Amino acid sequence: MVEEIVVACVATASAGLVYLAAAARVVKQYERGVVFRLGRLAGNVRPPGFTMIVPVVDRIRKVNMQIVTLPVPAQEGITRDNVTVRVDAVVYFKVVDAANAVIQVEDYRFAVSQMAQTSLRSIIGKSDLDDLLSNREKLNQGLELMIDSPAIGWGVQIDRVEIKDVSLPETMKRSMARQAEADRERRARIINADAELQASRKLAEAAGVMSEQPAALQLRLLQTVVAVAAEKNSTLVLPFPVELLRFLEKAQAGQTQPAAPADRLPRPAGNTAPERSDAPGELTADPDGLRPTAAADELPPAAGPGGLDRTAEPDELALTAEPDDLELTVEPDELGLAAGPGDPKGDPPGIFGRDDPADRDVPGGG
Repeated sequence: MVEEIVVACVATASAGLVYLAAAARVVKQYERGVVFRLGRLAGNVRPPGFTMIVPVVDRIRKVNMQIVTLPVPAQEGITRDNVTVRVDAVVYFKVVDAANAVIQVEDYRFAVSQMAQTSLRSIIGKSDLDDLLSNREKLNQGLELMIDSPAIGWGVQIDRVEIKDVSLPETMKRSMARQAEADRERRARIINADAELQASRKLAEAAGVMSEQPAALQLRLLQTVVAVAAEKNSTLVLPFPVELLRFLEKAQAGQTQPAAPADRLPRPAGNTAPERSDAPGELTADPDGLRPTAAADELPPAAGPGGLDRTAEPDELALTAEPDDLELTVEPDELGLAAGPGDPKGDPPGIFGRDDPADRDVPGGG
C-alpha cells in the first residue's frame, strides 16, 4: 500500500514538473508577450519576466519593442524640375502596441519597408533638385509624416527618417560643377573690383596730400627703391616721376639759342648747282661741300685769239685749294657774264684756274 502511494506521488510530481515546464515562459526586458488562447487574444500583453500559459491551449508570441533600423533601398525617380536621381534613406521605428503589431498587420517590418519606399518616391516627384541637395530637413519631416500616418494603426511609431544619399548623373554633376565655378568666379571678380575701388579712393587721397607737399613724392620714391632693393635683385626698375619730366620740358623750352644768319647757314646737300654770292671771297655750299666762289668783278679778263671772247670748258675750270682741301667745279652755264671794270665792251672776265695751253700763246692772256 505504501509503495502504491509513493508511486502515485512520484507520478504526480513528474506530471506537475512536465506541466510546469510546458506552461512556464520568460519574457525579456525589451519584449512583450501576446497570448492567444484557442486563437483569441487572452488578457493583456504579458510584461517582461516569468509568466505562465496553459499548455496546448495557449500560444504566446513575443514582440520586440526596441528601435528598429530599417534601410530603404535606393529609389530612382524624376524630380519636379525633370532631373533623374537615385535616393536612398533609412527609417528608425519601434513598436508601441504589441497587440496591434501582431493583430493588425501580418508583418509590420515588411509593411513599414514598403511604405517607406513608396513615400520616398512620392517625395522625389514633389521636390526640386535643389531641395533634395540643400533642404533635406524639410524633406525628412515630410517623409516621416507620410510613413507615420498609416503606421499608427499598426502599433508602430516612426521615430526618424533620414535621406542618406542623392545620386546624380555624371552630366548633371559636371553642369553643377561649372555653375558653382562660375558663381565663385563672379564673386571673386566683385571682390577684386571692390578692392580696386577702395584702393583708388585711397590713392586719390594720397595724391592730394602729395600735391600739397611735393617732397612726399620723392620720399615715396625712395621708399619704393628700398623695398625693391631688399629683394636682392640684379635689376632695379626705378620709376621716373612725371613731375620731373615736366620740369625738364619747361627748362628746355626756356633755353633759347641765337639764330644763325641766313646767308651763313650751309645749304643742304643735293644735286643743285652752287649759288653765286655778291660778296667777294664768300663761301657757298654745293653737293661736294664748301668751295670758294670769287666775285665776277675780281676775276681778270681772259682774251681769246683774235680778240674774241673764250669760254672755259667744264674740265678746265676746276680749282683745288691745297690748304683747305677745297675743290671748286664751275659749270659753264652757271657763270654770270658781266662787264669788267677795264673792259667797256663787255668782254667776259677771266677765271681763276688752270689756263688752257691755247690761252698762254695769246698775247695779253691771263
